[in-house]
Amino acid sequence: MIILAAALLLMLQLSSADAQLGGAGPAPGCPIPDTCGNVTVPYPFGIRAGCSLPGFNLTCDQTRHPPRLLLGDDGTLEIVEISLVNSTVRAMDVAGAVNISNYVGPGPEGSGTWRGLGSGSNDSTYILSEQHNQFVVTGCNVQGTLLLGDSGNIITGCSSFCSIRDTWTDPVVSNDPRNGTATCSGIGCCETAIPIGRPSYSVQFKDLDPNHENDGRLPMAVRVAERGWFDSVATHMLDNSAGNSVLQTAVPVVLEWAVASTRIVLPGTTSPDSGGGNSSCPVDAARSACRSSHSTCHNVADNYRTGYVCRCKDGYDGNPYLAGDDGCQDINECALRGKCFGVCTNTAGSYECRCRRGARGNPYMEDGCIKSSLGLSVGLGVGSGAGLLVVALGATFAARRIKHQRERVLKQKFFKKNRGHLLQQLLSQNADIAERMIIPLVELEKATNNFDKTRKLGGGGHGIVYKGILSDLHVVAIKKSKVAIQREIDEFINEVAILSQINHRNVVRLFGCCLETEVPLLVYEFISNGTLYDHLHVEGPISLPWEHRLRIATETARALAYIHMAVSFPIIHRDVKSHNILLDGSLTAKVSDFGASRSIPPDQTGILCTTTQEDSPRRVTFTASVLF
Repeated sequence: MIILAAALLLMLQLSSADAQLGGAGPAPGCPIPDTCGNVTVPYPFGIRAGCSLPGFNLTCDQTRHPPRLLLGDDGTLEIVEISLVNSTVRAMDVAGAVNISNYVGPGPEGSGTWRGLGSGSNDSTYILSEQHNQFVVTGCNVQGTLLLGDSGNIITGCSSFCSIRDTWTDPVVSNDPRNGTATCSGIGCCETAIPIGRPSYSVQFKDLDPNHENDGRLPMAVRVAERGWFDSVATHMLDNSAGNSVLQTAVPVVLEWAVASTRIVLPGTTSPDSGGGNSSCPVDAARSACRSSHSTCHNVADNYRTGYVCRCKDGYDGNPYLAGDDGCQDINECALRGKCFGVCTNTAGSYECRCRRGARGNPYMEDGCIKSSLGLSVGLGVGSGAGLLVVALGATFAARRIKHQRERVLKQKFFKKNRGHLLQQLLSQNADIAERMIIPLVELEKATNNFDKTRKLGGGGHGIVYKGILSDLHVVAIKKSKVAIQREIDEFINEVAILSQINHRNVVRLFGCCLETEVPLLVYEFISNGTLYDHLHVEGPISLPWEHRLRIATETARALAYIHMAVSFPIIHRDVKSHNILLDGSLTAKVSDFGASRSIPPDQTGILCTTTQEDSPRRVTFTASVLF
């Protein structure tokens, strides 16, 4: 009797698990797909009872025109797009800015939460996408910090500054010449990546100048938003005519979703079982939400939640969460343009492409198939001539190949020695920056005509600077150092990773570096108007008017304040002098040459620097007379 009861209990639990997973799919009569206003609602999502998987039920607000699709009943997030391919939803955060509940202002500090997805347990269906969102702070002299709500650990943060004499009412948004996008410069606004996705966060912000009353030029606000959104609407969002209502403007965010794994406690055990042993993809296909026979299950690769998503196999397209004709269907590649230029035959999940009878070649390329007779004639002619050339040039080609092989091995050796893999790891959160920052040696050799002396801009005790033009037509300055100390390579790599994310109009932009040489090469943007030293030490009348000197001093101080306080890891320049302050065509200051700089952890107040007797009086003299 006891055994029968245990067996019955096990069957009920397994049956309940299958129902929770939606093993049978949507209930009969459910629209597939459903719609709410202008938004398509595909399964596993649904807006009717029994038409969705657990955790995927949405609310369609019919009181609005057009109707709105809401995540949850509180209306905090309005869904505008659902993607089965990327397992994401794009939503509008109706609350807009982060809720700073205990800040009544003006005051030095405040805290709040971003809780668009509820409390966020480990079984949460949705988390904020770290790839598609960013943290944005607006206001004058404000520092915002994003923290994990459960542990209080800092995730990210940034600071926004304004001078007391600044008169603008909008944040300064600068264009990035590397990718053509606009980003906050750190003046009036700042933005940074969110490296950890969670359903909710804690937020803190601090007024860095509490003694200075905020005059309302730039309203203080903290936002979690989709990447690029704030840059495109910065002027509109901070229009003073809109008043405080700008803080309630809906903000787009991107969420990642996954099917929560089943958790069943079997009779006679104390631990849950998911059917797969790893609380992710079930081993038993009947208990999986991946209902299509042409779908695959993929574990969710994060440490915060346990779950999985379904995708159609290669060669198939559709909804992997549905069975039969509503699920993944074969793609007819033969109907797609550019797939095959010969005879195409569609197969299940793939296709075959071959040249027509009497022709040979590559049918996947346009004009890749040629008639056999013509091909034979051409082949015989080319083969005869090539045979004679091979005998004469074989030794030359072999020598060149050996030379190229040695050069490739040497480049790989230097890349490993210079900790190239460490730099790739540090930049791995942004694949676009990682690919752009590491520049091959052949690119720099082409840009400088093999470092021709006519491209030399100058040199000193630490190295030589060359002018070059990259393949994307950017004019750059390439610093080729003379020596490198191996124990400082790790610090160099860390500083490159930090400098790559600095975006300030008064700091020379670091385009990238080359690690395929014995001493790493640094690539900066080219500033055409020389150094401040060149403009100060001239014969004849004073070259720089007094107002220009004051402005250059202010811009230099602003840049140093930015790298000291606004970045995640503060940077101490350690070599500020007129030689290292460049001026562009409009005499705007650009702080350069971070070769002697050092980064310090946030919890360290400074670093100990040593100088020679020869350096000390020279630097003190510069501090007193750099601009006057």
